[in-house]
Amino acid sequence: MRRVVVTGMGMINAVGHNKEESFKAMCDGVSGIDRITLFDAEAEGQGVLIAGEVKDFDPTTVMAAKEVKKADRFIQLGLKAAQEAMEDAAFNEIEIEYERFGVAAASGIGGLPAIEKNSIVLETRGPRRISPFFIPSALVNMLGGFVSIEHGLKGPNVAAVTACAAGTHSISEAAKTIICNGADRMLVVAAESAVTGVGIGGFASMKALSTRNDDPKTASRPFDAERDGFVMGEGAAALVLEEYDAAVARGAKIYGELIGFGESGDASHITSPSMDGPLRAMKAAMTMAGTPKIDYVNAHGTSTPTNDKNETAALKELFGGKENCPPVTSTKGQTGHCLGAAGGIEAVVCLMAMQEGIIPPTINYINPDENCDLDIVPNAARKAELNIVMSNSFGFGGTNGVVIFKKL
Repeated sequence: MRRVVVTGMGMINAVGHNKEESFKAMCDGVSGIDRITLFDAEAEGQGVLIAGEVKDFDPTTVMAAKEVKKADRFIQLGLKAAQEAMEDAAFNEIEIEYERFGVAAASGIGGLPAIEKNSIVLETRGPRRISPFFIPSALVNMLGGFVSIEHGLKGPNVAAVTACAAGTHSISEAAKTIICNGADRMLVVAAESAVTGVGIGGFASMKALSTRNDDPKTASRPFDAERDGFVMGEGAAALVLEEYDAAVARGAKIYGELIGFGESGDASHITSPSMDGPLRAMKAAMTMAGTPKIDYVNAHGTSTPTNDKNETAALKELFGGKENCPPVTSTKGQTGHCLGAAGGIEAVVCLMAMQEGIIPPTINYINPDENCDLDIVPNAARKAELNIVMSNSFGFGGTNGVVIFKKL
């Protein structure tokens, strides 16, 4: 079977505009959660006023000013992460066979701001005033379209739209393409920007979001007994996946090898997770990887009462009890929940943790929960020798994705 390695990475989120800045902030326990500025949530009468926004992002740094209106914010963020990943991979253009280099994009919702804006235009000004760029800017697969055009990538161009598991699924889809000899290289790009009135209002109406408006920095508190919901985040991540021999032949820096991935469906409930589905996804990834010793798990860890309890139980079952579980942390306390981008961001975090030998903490852990009693590395980063790491993503609709990376 063809081996798949990661040779380039990039990310942008509420705590940083690149992978180094972001990872350092996560390890330092910095929270990017604050009052919403992308729209006037208070004036709209929103019950939730906080989110993990990407601050001070200028889209003209990644695309021409005249092109900005053609791409919704999630695409702009995705272009930023993709540019960093491609630069990081350090290709000599002579080495690239562009017909064998594809894109696997991911977003949970896509261009929600464009959908909201143009729906209002339709209602208030009529259909003739809808932007001609509305549809192209809102489609999830257009993220891969813009990225492929930017970098001239002519291989397979696919997209995952599987809620909060989308970023992780895009990694496994890219790996399958390489393993099946459909491409030699794939650029994975996962992006989300749904901090908008209908996005915040919609999740709030489900009682899924934290209402800790008076204390934004501690609102996202995975595994804490007083967690009251997730905090919406936005951002993007990109990973260059490459066939192992091709990467070695060009002398590429290898961050890690993707040795296992697993996918499953709960077939249970559209929003409430089962323990069975996530457990089967983790088991599938472990089996593919050869049942290795896992040194660290970046949990889905959303800061919702149900997920964190459920994921803890599934991890205990997977590893044969609490005492056998490796350290498990959630970095959503720092970034918020970036929905379809979360799996991409957290895969980059796992690979950087492995490279740097440091586990980013689960911040805002103040009140222990007897149902979430794993070693969650609370509040302060920990140095550790990490050789094999796992990243979990579970989404609405009962869709689950897990990836396992190995240090080479």
